[in-house]
Amino acid sequence: CETLVTTGLVVVAGEITTSTYVDIPTLVRQKIAGIGYTRAKFGFDAETCGVITTIDPQSADIAQGVDRALEIRDDDAAIDEIGAGDQGMMFGYACEETPELMPLPITLAHALTRRLAEVRKTGKLDYLRPDGKSQVTVRYEGDTPVGVEKILVSAQHRDGVEGHIKDDLIETVIRPVMPEDFYDEGSADILVNPTGRFVTGGPQGDTGLTGRKIIVDTYGGSAPHGGGAFSGKDATKVDRSASYAARWVAKNLVAAGIAGRCLVQVAYAIGVARPVSVMVETFGTARVDPATLGNLVMEHFDLRPGAIIRDLELRNPVFAQTAAYGHFGRREPGFTWEETTRADDLRRSAGL
Repeated sequence: CETLVTTGLVVVAGEITTSTYVDIPTLVRQKIAGIGYTRAKFGFDAETCGVITTIDPQSADIAQGVDRALEIRDDDAAIDEIGAGDQGMMFGYACEETPELMPLPITLAHALTRRLAEVRKTGKLDYLRPDGKSQVTVRYEGDTPVGVEKILVSAQHRDGVEGHIKDDLIETVIRPVMPEDFYDEGSADILVNPTGRFVTGGPQGDTGLTGRKIIVDTYGGSAPHGGGAFSGKDATKVDRSASYAARWVAKNLVAAGIAGRCLVQVAYAIGVARPVSVMVETFGTARVDPATLGNLVMEHFDLRPGAIIRDLELRNPVFAQTAAYGHFGRREPGFTWEETTRADDLRRSAGL
């Protein structure tokens, strides 16, 4: 299911097979209001915008492979019933740069946007409007982050505040978020609304489409991406579920002390439950024989879609939380792929 938003209009289109009635227009309006677009002067209003829905059932050709995988059609175990919903490769990544085992730049960028939303919603900066984003440049020595060089914050605002918005955001958003060990305000280059004005924003300023921000959803460019967006897809679509599983595997390997950095790649064929490829790359940081890592992963993780859905509880309604602030490095309930409960078993199996 995909969404397109533009001035005064939302289009929801896709393929969904269900016997349940869903009031999509009402859900759309509730979500728009929750984001903060509740007044026409913001360029987008939850009550008055148009909502077009065009939903069809899933293709029977795809459904026959997703509902009953090749393995079960060949009389295998019950967990094989769910085949991969598409072909493709997915990546998961973890590193020791932050407590969340995420790259530092994307972690700081998400922290800034969270804080930006907080000061808007609490009224601390009552002139802010819903649109906003951030970017953080971090200096590295080798593979180790040593300092924040540049901070960019773009924040939609009411007209007439251009003269003081930078100082306000430095005081209320940037300083509370930046870690003292990495941030020197005197030497860091801080950019706030570098065009000089950000009054027109949201769908009025830029048309939006599902899947256009896949790097901010993941690792901020620190790791490869298979190209498939997560949002708008249920857990049978391995673009989403296998990316979560790959992060889960990589994070547990790093949490176990088996590697300082870890990239996991998995690949699938549509309608086939078992991955056609599993690769583990540790960039020279492995504390065990790298040749053993693939077997270690296969011993402790079942990467068939049905098993991923079961182990990560992906039938639960948790995906809405992932629409902002990234899919990884989160500590909220429901982000099961961030749990490191298999690290101890991995450590024992690796002999550490």
